Amino acid sequence: MNDKKDVLDNGPFFHGTKAELKTGDLLEPQHLSNYQNKKSNYIYFTATLNAAKWGAELAISKSKERIYIVEPLGEFENDPNLTDKRFPGNPTRSYRSKSSLKIIAELSSWERHSDEEINHMLSSLKKLSDEGKNVIYD
Repeated sequence: MNDKKDVLDNGPFFHGTKAELKTGDLLEPQHLSNYQNKKSNYIYFTATLNAAKWGAELAISKSKERIYIVEPLGEFENDPNLTDKRFPGNPTRSYRSKSSLKIIAELSSWERHSDEEINHMLSSLKKLSDEGKNVIYD
């Protein structure tokens, strides 16, 4: 549980990725990011299935897209990459933590965004990268 007053909710929480994990496994910071070729100082998660789908769909890997239900094991905060930079007020209900997330379960089925939506998002992210604006403040 998180006691911070600026956090919108206490879950359930999701993590979208292409990593194959098992119930009870821990997701931890200081591992390679799903989106950039660097170690991440935080582990990111969301309280919306839609944001978790984007996490799984946009992760850099050829592996199967997966969404896990997770439990934060420590304090967490609103993800400033989204709340401060792109979506004030945290409508995506996205968070980050320097503590581990415990895998509670894997969603067995979920509906992907359309190929058109995914390609549009990838094009938009590429454009931001080309302009030097696709920065993750980690």
